[in-house]
Amino acid sequence: MNPIKMMYCRAFQISLRIALPFLPYRTPEILPSLDDVAPLLIRKGINSVMVVTDRSIRGLGLTKGLEDSLADAGISVSVFDSTVANPTTDNVEDARGMYIRSRCQALIGFGGGSSIDAAKAVGARIAYPRKPLSKMKGILKVRRRLPLLIAVPTTAGTGSETTLASVIVDSGTRHKYPINSFPLIPRYAVLDPSVTLSLPPSITASTGIDALTHAVEAFIGRSTTRETREASIEAVRLIFENLPKAVADGSDIEARRKMLRASFLAGSAFTKSYVGYVHAVAHSLGGRYNTPHGLANAVLLPHVLKAYGKSAERKLAILAEAIGMRKNGDAFIKAVEALEAGIGIPSSIRGIREEDIPELAAMAEKEANPLYPVPRLMTAKELEPFYHDVMERKAAATFTA
Repeated sequence: MNPIKMMYCRAFQISLRIALPFLPYRTPEILPSLDDVAPLLIRKGINSVMVVTDRSIRGLGLTKGLEDSLADAGISVSVFDSTVANPTTDNVEDARGMYIRSRCQALIGFGGGSSIDAAKAVGARIAYPRKPLSKMKGILKVRRRLPLLIAVPTTAGTGSETTLASVIVDSGTRHKYPINSFPLIPRYAVLDPSVTLSLPPSITASTGIDALTHAVEAFIGRSTTRETREASIEAVRLIFENLPKAVADGSDIEARRKMLRASFLAGSAFTKSYVGYVHAVAHSLGGRYNTPHGLANAVLLPHVLKAYGKSAERKLAILAEAIGMRKNGDAFIKAVEALEAGIGIPSSIRGIREEDIPELAAMAEKEANPLYPVPRLMTAKELEPFYHDVMERKAAATFTA
């Protein structure tokens, strides 16, 4: 990277770090059970809500208990269950139309990161009826208060229930971009492990490493606070202790509970300290090929950590010590690789096309620089090897969700 651009990126990141104590971050209030939602809405005087979810979640019957309890409390429920993986602008507009037609007063994002991100984007479009989502991408473009937003995560990974980010795919261009604004932080997060019990091992694994990626990237970046460092370390420890248990035995309610806690902590950390090149590259893959975000992060994580080299060594060594290993950065990377291998994370991602890589790398570079306070700055050309590293080879392992 040329020196002028490098100076600009670091100056931008330093200014954000200085501003951190003065920005209106807030932590969602935690509700421990779905049973707490109806009483909350009654106290708020809300009698009509929209649940944003996907067909798989609803087909498993996970939303039924909530729908029934709301109906029993006299609260009208509209369910938008057409959310797609990597939600699109068209997806959001369809949900917004249902919200308006049903005269809803609040939003409940119920599912993984896609459903919660879609609910956030719907809220932004309700707040700004004449402003397209493309005009909200980037940071601090959404300033108006959203309708009451409650997040119910069914995966312990995305952290979307506590972040200021919504990641959306443009339906026309397939460009995937984040919207980062404080009003997008949900007011409430329901951390009920019972809704995660039906999650298959493969999704439990990839979303768990997604949470690990959030914690690690937040910790090794150059815009941390004491609070985010502590949250990241605790999240990493909880994930290493509980993710293998949750993958091996999906009915282990205590492991599921602790993984939800880890995801929440990791989300709280990265919403202030941001992420890094793992996310930037993963977002480009999700936008172009619809690659599941958690899977992309999981496969990419060891490769990017190795590429950071000495710039991340000291902080990775702290994480190694936190999980009971010798204080060494390489040891932590090896621990990540062993964890991933033990829970069935593959070594490659299918569908990446060689001819797409320069454009994908340019998109990742544009997303990351100057916003993400990464340990070492990289250009698009330096990001290209990551795509080659994770391309599916003829004899490579594959992953079925």
